[in-house]
Amino acid sequence: MLSGSIVVAGSGRFQATRVGDDAYARRLAREARRFALARSELVDGINTILRYVTWALVPTAALLALSQFRAHEGWREAAAGVVAGVVAMVPEGLVLLTSLSFGIAAVTLARRKVLVQELPAVEGLARVDVVCLDKTGTITEGVISFDELEHFDPDDPVAEALGALAADEARNATMNALCEAFPAPSGWERTASVPFSSARKWSGATFGDHGTWVLGAPEIVWADRPADDPVRGRADVLAAEGRRVLLLARTDAAFVDESLPDGLRASALVLFEEQVRPDAAETLRYFARQGVALKVISGDNPRTVGAVARRVGLPGGDDPVDARTLPDDPDELADVLERSSVFGRVTPHQKRAMVGALQRRGHVVAMTGDGVNDALALKDADIGVAMGSGAPATRAVAQLVLLDGRFAHMPGVVGEGRRVIANIERVANLFVTKTVYAMLLAILVGVMRWEYPFLPRHLTIVSSLTIGIPAFFLALAPNLRRYIPGFVPRVLRFAVPCGFVAAAATFGSYALARDVAGVALDEARTTATLVLLVVGLWVLNILARPITPFRGVLFGSMVACFVAVLAIEPLREFYALDLPEREALVEGLIVAAVACALLEVAWMVAQRRQPAPDRTRRLALRNPAAVRGGDP
Repeated sequence: MLSGSIVVAGSGRFQATRVGDDAYARRLAREARRFALARSELVDGINTILRYVTWALVPTAALLALSQFRAHEGWREAAAGVVAGVVAMVPEGLVLLTSLSFGIAAVTLARRKVLVQELPAVEGLARVDVVCLDKTGTITEGVISFDELEHFDPDDPVAEALGALAADEARNATMNALCEAFPAPSGWERTASVPFSSARKWSGATFGDHGTWVLGAPEIVWADRPADDPVRGRADVLAAEGRRVLLLARTDAAFVDESLPDGLRASALVLFEEQVRPDAAETLRYFARQGVALKVISGDNPRTVGAVARRVGLPGGDDPVDARTLPDDPDELADVLERSSVFGRVTPHQKRAMVGALQRRGHVVAMTGDGVNDALALKDADIGVAMGSGAPATRAVAQLVLLDGRFAHMPGVVGEGRRVIANIERVANLFVTKTVYAMLLAILVGVMRWEYPFLPRHLTIVSSLTIGIPAFFLALAPNLRRYIPGFVPRVLRFAVPCGFVAAAATFGSYALARDVAGVALDEARTTATLVLLVVGLWVLNILARPITPFRGVLFGSMVACFVAVLAIEPLREFYALDLPEREALVEGLIVAAVACALLEVAWMVAQRRQPAPDRTRRLALRNPAAVRGGDP
């Protein structure tokens, strides 16, 4: 037995043979760095972008530094130019806003009784395209209660046998239900027992002169009987009605190697009742509308699982698959999973194999469950979701825990994940656009050996009004856009052209001001700052579309702050803005207008080339209430 083991059947004693540094738990701690967190496309994408920036920043900064120390006589002015250029190339707020978005999403979900154990899991569920559900505790309430008995032999002491079987310290939910219904009889001393396990699907005990009693799945306990056997036939009929059915059988033979004893004869069918969660059907319909495939994977009788699936409207309930017939080959198993949606008599290792087979087909898989038999699959799934009332093992390995056990919280988790993904992509466009134009300007200035067109305070106002302040609010705003793969390519497709246009307009206006209009360096820098502010605000305008009242107020506030800085003389002096002559100012505004027109045309062309579903989503965002379910 290893430290951290979970007892899934029975009880026992152990003797520790390794302690201290030799203990398994201590060795696990040393190997903790190998533990893999939930994969996050956002985190991976941002790391990729930062890697690109790092590779490009070092030679670009060297070129800029060389040019500035040659262009300026004093080292202070040269250093100011270098600092301004290098700082502008770093997307310094992107990681902060991403972490902040994850954190706020986790707090929001905590208020809805959802515990986020790994922050990237918030985003992960929005990327999921297959959800594997355990029936008990997810679709049903997870509380099992005894319903009734159907006797085969009225003379058998069925009630006493059930009470004696339930009088066990290691009771599962089924035995707890029996314990409440049948008190432990006197004189029934347990002399041998086989505990229940998900692999066996039965348990049993020997009670001296009272014989050996076995309680388990009818198709397992009664497996060697012919198909037309009345016991199997009746059990199948009840299971098809959605009833949970166990067979109680007895014999005078003893257990051998924890296998079923010989000479079993049926005593009674024990029926249990499970309530379907009232919100399960609507939650499952939500996932179906989102194009998420649903797979019900349960250890119960396939007919029972199929009946429950039909009650909540899941496709495939009429043709459930018995997992005992599933192939071991991963590819063949994946083929069956693609065709079917409802599976019964699934063992814990089969659940794990199913998750792996779906992942090998390129699916992003979420697994929900509440029992120990779900722990392996939960750990291997891209996103594991455990119920708060479930086994400690499942809560320990899951990324998300539904504290009150309500599966209806799942759409809210998906919504938070979508908000984080869509908003971080929006603000990443702003930050990477700034990085692109800053690097291009540094290269152009370095090649021309000119003074850098900005002081650090100029870039402070540009970054604040076009990126920093609006990005903070955009990152936390509501957003209903569905997840679309390809975060990094989309950001680069937007940011690189916009960065080129912004750099060209800024450098062009700077060149016109200093070489054509012949203004002073401070005035040329002011012209470049104004042009970059105008172009940056237009990029913000494009990214804020469709313009909702909130985004309209945000954009208008940034424009108002821009005008205030120009109009209020103390602010103008603080930011070292020295307005040039009218001719240079007009030339700069014309260049800015041309740049904004190019950006607008490029955006319109890009929108027309997008697939129709994306255009539908954008239209739906303008009127979310018109979309069925309120989610475009």
